[in-house]
Parts: sequence; structure tokens; C-alpha cells
Amino acid sequence: MVMERELVAGGHSARVIEDALNGRRTVWEDPFKPGRNGLVGLEQRIEINSPLSLVLLMLGTNDFQSMHEHNAWHSGQGVGTLVRAIRHAPIEPGMRSPAIMVIAPPPVRVPRGVMAPKFHGAEGKSAGLAEAYRLVAQELNCHFFDSSTVIATSAIDGVHLDADQHAALGRAMAGVVGTLLPASF
Repeated sequence: MVMERELVAGGHSARVIEDALNGRRTVWEDPFKPGRNGLVGLEQRIEINSPLSLVLLMLGTNDFQSMHEHNAWHSGQGVGTLVRAIRHAPIEPGMRSPAIMVIAPPPVRVPRGVMAPKFHGAEGKSAGLAEAYRLVAQELNCHFFDSSTVIATSAIDGVHLDADQHAALGRAMAGVVGTLLPASF
């Protein structure tokens, strides 16, 4: 909610709807925790929350868990599938489809602690993720933001964002998103 507070403080009439789920992947299932495929139900979530001005899409880190052999290109293709689903959502006739921003998560560091077995090898498999996402965003005419320009994954577990990084990302995104929102809703 940092981004929403910053946008409102900056004079925007904005409401941010978060749709976060621990372990969600772009388009793949988690064999141990069902319901983590980001594609399933996405069109309906867009329909439920429409009209939307902008959809921010930041997934991919979980694509590199040790049970998957995916690389950055695969994850980029997954994000492309999600973008196409958002644009295909059954919104009301005459309602415009929202703009989309693809956000590349920061690179995975060497996983540590309880995350080590679950993300073993993720730092190598995810190499080049920002570039893969930038190319998909360009191909699909989406906005793009590389979060690693403002944040980094936790030094504690190598995968997640610490509280200060969440806050930094929210502030940075408010600055970027503020330039993309319409003057009034």
C-alpha cells in the first residue's frame, strides 16, 4: 500500500488492488501447493475489478523453484501468456482494456536458510530475467520496469524482499505509475 499512499499524497485519485499469493508462478502449477498457476482465474479477476487503468504484473521468481527447470526465457513466455489473458478478459462492452506494466523481479541471490532447497539453482536459472521480460513487454506493447534498479532480494534468504525493499519499490513505482495514470478516473 506504499504505492497507493504515495500516489494519493502526490494528488492522484488512485486505488491499488493487490492480488498477491505466496508461491504464485506465471503459468505453472506448484506440485505441492495447488492453485499457484497465475493464469488460472486471471481473466475473471480482471473482469471483477474492472474498470482498471493499469495492471502491474510482477511474477516469475517462483518459476525458478528447484522442482522446475525453467529459465528466464520460459518465464518471459509465461508473462507474455498472462498479458494476452489480461487483454482477453471478458470486460463489459465499450470498456477499454487496461494498460499493462511488466515488472521484472530483482535477481535471486544464492538461496539461504529454509529457502535453500526450494530455490536451489534459481540464481542461475533466472539469469537474464529482466532482459527477457523487457523483450516480451516490447513485443506486446506493454510498459516495462526493472525492479532491480531500485531494490534487491533479501540477504537473509536470497529470494524474498525485506520490508525496506517493499517500501522502496512502492515509492519507486508510485513515481513511475503516476506518469501513466489518467488525469482523473
